[in-house]
Amino acid sequence: MATVRNYIPKGVIPATLLAFNDDFSINEKESLRHLRHVAATPGITAVTVNGHASEVHACSFDEQKRILDVTMNEIGNRLPVINGIYADGSLEAAKLAKMAEAGGASCLLCFPPHSMGLGVVQRRPEAALAHFRTIADATDLPIIVFQYADELGYPLDTLVRMVEDIPNIKAIKDWSPPQRHEKNIRVLRHLPRPINVLSTNSAWLMSSLVMGADGLLSGAGSVIADLQVALFDAVQAKDLVRAQELAARIWHTTEVFYCDPFGDMHNRMKEALVLLGRLDKAVVRAPLVKLPETEIARIGAAMKAAGIERDGASGLHPARLAAE
Repeated sequence: MATVRNYIPKGVIPATLLAFNDDFSINEKESLRHLRHVAATPGITAVTVNGHASEVHACSFDEQKRILDVTMNEIGNRLPVINGIYADGSLEAAKLAKMAEAGGASCLLCFPPHSMGLGVVQRRPEAALAHFRTIADATDLPIIVFQYADELGYPLDTLVRMVEDIPNIKAIKDWSPPQRHEKNIRVLRHLPRPINVLSTNSAWLMSSLVMGADGLLSGAGSVIADLQVALFDAVQAKDLVRAQELAARIWHTTEVFYCDPFGDMHNRMKEALVLLGRLDKAVVRAPLVKLPETEIARIGAAMKAAGIERDGASGLHPARLAAE
């Protein structure tokens, strides 16, 4: 187990899923099989755990600690590990941050507290500053600010104040709609202390990367990390034809992952992994529920249309490195 010091978030960062048993307890064996498969993807720069993709909303503090511990034991000596900080209270967020630093994480992904909804984020910038100062006072780890697309999204002026006041902040994971996303990239990357912008707009990933995002952090990487790496590399190389070809394949996955209801996105990714033979079961914790068979069939058809197989996307690499 090792922490990557002075980590700067950039490049392709998958957020892994979490496998459960039929009794809803964590299935560590299957979770680690999934983690090994994702971590073996050539070109990724880090792996995120305890995020949206792993149903962190339904996991206790002790479970989150255990998830980080087994992750560090499995891949901590090979890749930086980013740990999600999901809490409504700032003191609980600071407690999670201390746990993550002690456990060997290299970076934190901080979700906005839902307690800052109902206009607080938009009209009380001091609340956002207080939240992140409380976390930063508890740890020296770099911080990624999760920028939401709804009322929990920080105004750009607030983001700039946060960056100026809190040196731990090194990047944002930006879920903003197109015009706001491009403005965030143009402003934050040109501050006196530049801030990297990681896209989480997986439903229009190529457009986001072309705007100048420094990378991406996405739950879709639990299924298509190799396609994401290939697309990111093509955009960086300014190879438009190659990027368009890859985006056309990814489009099939976004059509089934991000359809209505949007909140089932990671539920659908689990079903995709089962269909691909990378996960035994797609068990989710309530309030999420099992998808209907008709929807699962659509997911299977999309995997075929995108050319995604058990070992990865066809045509990208001769063989996977993961030893399962």
